[in-house]
Amino acid sequence: MESELIQTLQIQFDEIARVHPDAPEVEFWFARDLQEPLGYARWENFLGAVQRAITSCETTGYDSEHHFRGVTKMVALGSGAAREVDDFMLTRYACYLIAQNGDPRKPPIAFAQSYFAVQTRRQELIEERILLKGRLEAREKLRASEKALSDNLYERGVDDEGFGRIRSKGDAALFGGCATKAMKEKFGITTTRPLADFLPTLTIAAKNLATEMTNHNVVQADLHGETAITREHVQNNQSVRDMLGQRGIRPEDLPVEEDIKKLERRVKTEEKRIESKSGRLPKP
Repeated sequence: MESELIQTLQIQFDEIARVHPDAPEVEFWFARDLQEPLGYARWENFLGAVQRAITSCETTGYDSEHHFRGVTKMVALGSGAAREVDDFMLTRYACYLIAQNGDPRKPPIAFAQSYFAVQTRRQELIEERILLKGRLEAREKLRASEKALSDNLYERGVDDEGFGRIRSKGDAALFGGCATKAMKEKFGITTTRPLADFLPTLTIAAKNLATEMTNHNVVQADLHGETAITREHVQNNQSVRDMLGQRGIRPEDLPVEEDIKKLERRVKTEEKRIESKSGRLPKP
């Protein structure tokens, strides 16, 4: 996400933040103020996101009334008259849950997921968390595509050991001749851990693209057996490597990053901290 867009969205979200008069330490947002910035054209659709967030809050074990408060307010009509509409007061944690229930492919949602998680208005920390979320999401996509490939191969006569060999040869094509074991040795990664847990976002995305291409072509061409599928997977990884090479990128030279498992644990711990530091809406 471009830094300029992040700055624009941050200003927009800052401007609609409010402080509760009976609890100055509690920052909150009105749902109807958030609807448009989060990319929802209709209140009915956004209301569904709010209700899913309330369910998430209660499932986690927190009292939703501490973070979601149904209210009514008057809004001006074009004729100069006013009418009463339903709304919600939302703590930072409530807003975070709403964003988590949105589509992260939409820039405002991706921004909001980090904006409401970070207990500061410093743009660089928001940008840092957006990058962190991007890496976690890329890793989850790769897990899903590799699971789908494993299932496809099992149906086509390839067992788990065969899947491991195919994946390793694909890695060798992507990493300029360095198979999975060699890449782990290069970066000091224990043999029992997945290589992808330590790769940067770009490399994870590259592996995912090659794996999705293999999934597609295995089904489309009805490939069977380890030899045919290995050839397909190697070709796809080589194609992805060639594409990166055109932009001067050598995947084997990109430095590894922090263990993704540590990042996942940090995010779970962070969610508890968001709830506790958001404060609670005073009783009406």
